[in-house]
Amino acid sequence: MKSVATLALVVALSAPNVLSAQVTRYVRFSHQSRAAYGILEAETVRELEGDLFASPRQTGRTFRLADVRLLAPCEPSKVIAVGLNYRSHLGDRPAAAYPGLFAKYPTSIVGTGADIVMPPDATDLHYEGELVIVIGRKAKNVSPEEALLYVFGVTAGNDVSERAWQRSDLQWFRAKASDTFGPLGPAIATGLNYDDLLVQTRVNGEVRQSERTRDLIFNVPTIVSYVSKYVTLMPGDVIFTGTPQTTRAMKAGDVVEVEVEGVGVLRNTVVAGR
Repeated sequence: MKSVATLALVVALSAPNVLSAQVTRYVRFSHQSRAAYGILEAETVRELEGDLFASPRQTGRTFRLADVRLLAPCEPSKVIAVGLNYRSHLGDRPAAAYPGLFAKYPTSIVGTGADIVMPPDATDLHYEGELVIVIGRKAKNVSPEEALLYVFGVTAGNDVSERAWQRSDLQWFRAKASDTFGPLGPAIATGLNYDDLLVQTRVNGEVRQSERTRDLIFNVPTIVSYVSKYVTLMPGDVIFTGTPQTTRAMKAGDVVEVEVEGVGVLRNTVVAGR
């Protein structure tokens, strides 16, 4: 019997409005304790060898999706995020003149199916469903017009945030970057229209966020160009693009799903830390 997570992924990837001959979905997976990249086609994973961002080759080996464990779809050296990037999330605040950036840590990254661990002293832990950019080429001082040449694809992300710590701490070190606070996945999709994708967050099956990326204040090319002015982006680096609407606190036992149209469903369970 397929797991709930596997069924959710297959359903999401089978929706007729998101399938395209030009869309490819890349995954990173574990099989018998060995990690590899692959191309996801329905319920089959075609194994790749070599650098995902430098013309990998198919090995000829295939696996059933139900027989592998999906990992975070890339291993970023940098995890950057944009805040307040939907008007529906601003409240009474005015829109900024440029993207507001903060950093998470690579150790915050986990894949679909992994637990979101709530630290024992966390009191107000929120989900933030987001479209996440995956960089495919070294990028420094790129223009908005050429920025998409440096984007490998997009994935779904959950910018887990502890609101009490955001309000009280000098920086968002623990509020945004604690271990497991950056779920990514299930796949990296290429060939999508990044300017018009549905981003939806569900908690225990209830829709909590639902908005299209056409409502982003700063779109994907603008974000990539702006970030590249200040830091050199490397293949595999990721940029969270911001969350829409409002968020609410999570509790241990909650199942959080972030679905990005054309990418699939990122599914994680909140557990109490020790």
